[in-house]
Amino acid sequence: MNALIIGYGSIGMRHARILEVLGCHVAIVSLRKTDHATTYEDLTVALSVEKPDYIVIANQTSQHHDTLSKLAELEYKGIVLVEKPLFSQSLNLPPLPFKKVYVGYNLRFHPVVQRLKSLIEGQVVLSVMAYAGQYLPNWRPDSDYKQSYSAHAKRGGGVIRDLSHELDYLIWLFGEWTKVNGVGGHFSSLEIDSDDVFSLMISTQLCPVLSLQMNYLDRVGRRFILINTDKHTIKADLVNGIVMVDGDSESFSTERDFTYQKMHDAILNYDGGDSCTLNEGQVVIHLIESAELSSKNLRWVEQ
Repeated sequence: MNALIIGYGSIGMRHARILEVLGCHVAIVSLRKTDHATTYEDLTVALSVEKPDYIVIANQTSQHHDTLSKLAELEYKGIVLVEKPLFSQSLNLPPLPFKKVYVGYNLRFHPVVQRLKSLIEGQVVLSVMAYAGQYLPNWRPDSDYKQSYSAHAKRGGGVIRDLSHELDYLIWLFGEWTKVNGVGGHFSSLEIDSDDVFSLMISTQLCPVLSLQMNYLDRVGRRFILINTDKHTIKADLVNGIVMVDGDSESFSTERDFTYQKMHDAILNYDGGDSCTLNEGQVVIHLIESAELSSKNLRWVEQ
């Protein structure tokens, strides 16, 4: 299978490496010089020469919409994966001729999240508390965090978009959101113009009380979720791969590329499997914008 990666930053490099391991011929579209053997500066040329079956859009979030629109204009008809989040804001799309479109919320394939999905089945979920935090300057130690897209709101940065994995898997586990109350902004001394903390209270179809905090500040780096059902208390640590049910622990081991490999495999071989669809990706963007509106106006926002 021929795969084309649009954008060759750290995430584009990862997708390229993984797809090559999975047996794909990989080509790159990038305006910057790369060390990859097959690189194009022009998307039109790349499509004509490579004839890709699968395209991964891994450029800046602010460029996702234009890239999708360009692929539609060029009448590409294969499969597309757009890195998360889908867009910086809700945007209309032209008719898309693609076979399928997915959004890169690979944490759905984390064995801990998969285990939670099976554990809560058939139970009444009463409350959920989730947390995700990592110190932004430690994300990519070899580069200046102030130059990253994360640091700039106009480029699609900010913690509520960067860590929107949490929004996606919480909706996937607990149903569509019905109302949200959020507070967030830039509160630290980090030299960025995007939000570094966001906290949300959310009601969903399957959970009346769900709280979530995301931040760029946690020097340790944590990602966990605590669930109370009518039968059990479940705590899950995604960083350390641990699920505890009423104090009894179960461990899972994954290497760093595991969830990406599972996502690509599902898209290429199993009609998407648990992968996030285009519509689901748009739901996450709507939730982000509603949380920002809530924070601005100090009120609940309903779906």
